[in-house]
Formats: sequence, C-alpha cells, structure tokens
Amino acid sequence: MSQARPDHLTWRHRLVALAMGLSLLVLVVRMVELQVVNHERYIEQAADTRASGAATLTAPRGAILDATGYPLAISIDTWDIYIDRYVWAQDPDAASGAAIALAGMLGLDADQLMASGTSDDRGDILVQRRLPYERGAAIEEADLWGIRSLPSSIRSYPEGDLAGPLIGYVGLDNEGLWGVESDFDHLLRGQPGWVLHERDAVGRPIAFGQHAERAPEPGGEVQLTIDRFIQDIVERHLREALLEYQSSSGSILVMDPYTGAILAMASMPAVDLSAVGTDGAPEGEALAGSVRNRALTDLYEPGSVFKTITTAAALDLGLVNAESGYEDTGVAEVGGYAIRNWDFQAYGWVTVREYLQRSLNTGSVWLSQLIGAENFYDYVERFGFGEPTHIGLSGEAEGMIRTPEDQDWYPVDLATNSYGQGMAATPLQVLTAINSFANGGLLMRPYIVSRVVTNDEVRSYEPVEVRRVVSPATARTMANLMRDVVEGVEWHGARVDGYTVAGKTGTTIVSIPTGYDFDTTIASFAGFLPYERPAVSVLVKIDQPGGDVNLGGQVAAPVFAGVAADIMEYLDIPPSEQLVAGQ
Repeated sequence: MSQARPDHLTWRHRLVALAMGLSLLVLVVRMVELQVVNHERYIEQAADTRASGAATLTAPRGAILDATGYPLAISIDTWDIYIDRYVWAQDPDAASGAAIALAGMLGLDADQLMASGTSDDRGDILVQRRLPYERGAAIEEADLWGIRSLPSSIRSYPEGDLAGPLIGYVGLDNEGLWGVESDFDHLLRGQPGWVLHERDAVGRPIAFGQHAERAPEPGGEVQLTIDRFIQDIVERHLREALLEYQSSSGSILVMDPYTGAILAMASMPAVDLSAVGTDGAPEGEALAGSVRNRALTDLYEPGSVFKTITTAAALDLGLVNAESGYEDTGVAEVGGYAIRNWDFQAYGWVTVREYLQRSLNTGSVWLSQLIGAENFYDYVERFGFGEPTHIGLSGEAEGMIRTPEDQDWYPVDLATNSYGQGMAATPLQVLTAINSFANGGLLMRPYIVSRVVTNDEVRSYEPVEVRRVVSPATARTMANLMRDVVEGVEWHGARVDGYTVAGKTGTTIVSIPTGYDFDTTIASFAGFLPYERPAVSVLVKIDQPGGDVNLGGQVAAPVFAGVAADIMEYLDIPPSEQLVAGQ
C-alpha cells in the first residue's frame, strides 16, 4: 500500500513564498507604471533634471481668423540660435571658425561671438531669437561647430493694428497678454515639445547616452464673428470722429441683432501692435489705456438712449400706446427735485411718439411713475442691465444700478434712471438691449467666437436666446417709434440715403466724484437698419467731445450715418424701397 508523500513545507516556508510573490507582484506593477502608464511624464521629468541637455520646442500657436476665414493673427516659423559653450571650449580653433561663419550669416561681430561663447565652459547661450525661417534653416544646414538651432515661431498680425485691443498680443513666453490672445490662450498655445541630449553633471555629452524628443502639438484655431472689412470701416470712422470732435476716446459696436454676433468692436485710443516692446512704446498706465476694450470695460450713463427701455416697459405693461400723451410743462417734480427737459422748454400736450422724437426728460419721468419702481427695475433686469452679458471676454463690467432694495435708493432715482442717468452700463449692454427691438423682443447673448478647431474636435458656437424681454407687438411698436425718431425729425443726423433708420440719441453729462461736470458730455447713438429688415445694429459712443458741438444728435448720429452707409454698401443690402416692394 503506497503512502502519500509527506508535505515538508511548514507555515514559515509558505510565508516566505507569499512574501516573495507579493514583492515580485509589486515590482511588476511598478515597472508597468514606470514603463507604460506614466512613461511620458517620467521622460519629461528626466528632461527637467538634465536641464543642461534639454531644450523646449515652442508649439506653433493657433491662428485667429475673422468671420470670413481670413487670418487676423498667425504664427510664422522661425529659429532660435544658441552656442554650446562646452563644445566650443573643447576646440577653440573650431569654435573660432564657427564664430566667423555665424557672424557672417547673422551680420554680427565674430570677436564678440567668440567672447560670449567662451566666457564659460558649460551651458548654452542665446545668440538670436526668432530668426527668419530661411536664414535659420541655412544655419542648420551649415552644421557649424557647437551651434544649435531650435525651431521657434513669431506672432504676426496680417491686418496690422486692426482690432488691437480685441485681438490682443503674445509675449516672448508665447502666452497671450490681453484680448482674445489671452482669453483663449489655453486653446491657442498648443503643447510645447522638447528634445533631450543626455549629459553628465558638468555638461559633457555621455557617449551613447539617451536621446529623446517629443514634437510640439500645434495650438487650436479660433474663428471670430468679426468681419475685418466692417472692423476697418468702424475704426476709420471712429478715428476721424475723435479728430473732428476733439475727443479723447470712443467706441463703436456693430452687431447682428438677430443672433448677437459681434461684427465689429472698436475702441480708441488703440494699441499699436507693431510698436509693443520697442523703445518709446507706451508702458504702464499708457499701455493699459490703449489695450482696454472700452466697449465692454467702460461704464457710462447711457442717457436718453435708455428712454427706449422705459417706453418699452410702459408699452409692454399695456399702460400706454404710441399715441397716449401727457401735459408737458417743462418740469417734473419728484421727491422734492425738479427735473427739466434738456432744452429747458415746455411743449404742452405731447404723445409718446413726440416725447421720444424730442427726447424729453419729463416724458420718461411720466412713464416711470405709471410703471412703478417694482415693474421698472424688473424690466431693467430683463433687458440685461446690472449683469455681465457673458460674451466670453475678460474685463467685462457688470454695470451699476440702485434699486429700492438698496439703502441709498430714493424715489428720485426712479425718475433719473428712466432717462438713463444715475446708473451705469457698458456700450455692449446697451446695444444688446436695443437689439431686442429689431429682432422681435428677444435678448440675445452677444458672442465673439463662432468656431474653435483643435486636434481633438471642431466646436461651433450657436446664437443663444437669453430670454424674451417684451412681446413681439411691443418690439414692433418700439421699432416704429425709433424709426420716427430718425425719419420723422427733419435733418436728423443719423439718416442714411436710401435706407430707413431706427434709433435714438443719447447725451450724458459726465459724472465726477463731486457730482457732474456740466461742461463735458458723452455723445451716443444706438440704432439699426434697414428698419424693414434689420441687417445690423450700431452703437456709437464719443467721449467728451470738444469744440462747439457736444450733443448726441450733433456728434454721434452723423458718425452712425457714415458707418451705416459704408456697411450697407459692403454688405450689398438693397435699399429700403426695394425691401418694402418685396414684402
């Protein structure tokens, strides 16, 4: 009878075997982590710890395009040229020959190159950054002793300074400094690459050492809603207006009232992109002022343009119609304050239509009392005042407005707010609100980016309806009233030959810490055309015009007319008579 083989493994043997098995398993897991899972990360760390042999390869920055696909900002391939001082120190004769050859190719002094390249025997020294591609490629081809050429790029703006505050600028570190270049830097900049030549602790190459590299990943492409031709029209007219009216600054916005797309956004004074970083270029506060996108950062009291908002609220609540009226005595008493018309005149019986045509402060005060504070500020909020538009650009101001919930609000605030004073908004907020009268009563979110293309996806941005602010009937009535403000007033400055314009002027006395400066104004006009089928909406804001004229109708309205006429021609929009005939 056979006997079973005795088991000589004790619990100690099994424990040792288990420990060895677990150790082997841990080792295998760690090797997989190092060699497979986190391979790229540890390669990068290796490059960092061998800094003397590693070099960063700048990723080509993505392009910024206008609405038609034309580049507004692109990256051009260049080279960065370095001297390997360790290599030069090993063979001074070869280094001297390389210095003479390199000096001839770059137009530099050979002796100075030699001195710089032999001042130390370790590390690299930069000779020239962002050398034009053809010249850098010639140096790379020459394979000079101890000379290293690394691919790089430089930012170029094909349209020059066009939309400088909006487009932005890229610094030497390849990061956006302001504007779209900054706000969308995470999409535009791409992923830098690197190249690693393994060296010892004193910078000497290790024979048969590791050589590794990762190619840079190009940045994404950002397409804007801006049309470069409309932007050029706007900037030309704004520049001429500031000169003609002796103004220090101003803004012009052009939008598609149905979608909220920004077709042009101009602010002046504007940065000279070609001069940034050069001797004599603006710095500090001067540079900050020239790169500021005033259309969305600067707050102002919108003045009589805001009377359209007050009127729309009264119409939408059914309190009045276009022919309702009041007795204008030239003054309205509210909370112990006397509010007068801008021209200090009284007009007797005045309808809603006539009060807007004459831009009477007493008319908006009358309507605000009918509306009441609760309803009035509800409509103000509906139209988007007091909150950012969420356009997606940094620096956007929210606006300022007091409500009855605020301790420093008084009944007279309701009266002054009704004609756009005692509150503050951005030009973008104002035109976004005015758009609702052109598009049937909808508040459309303004947007500036239409598409982003990256290695992973193509993302398109569609119009966003924020909310309905007034009924379609109210919007039609307001558009009709705004048409009569321009077309029903003889010699109105905003008229455009061949086209029916709807709009409203605004003149605001500039506020200062102690109250108001009655000698200075902000002149503005907001409107859209053609009235029959609005193609664009435009807001013109001219700050503190000098000379003999300073009212919105005298300054901003004619600028609007010039901008609008050129845009109609560029877009090839049929005249209003043809639009009416085709309906």
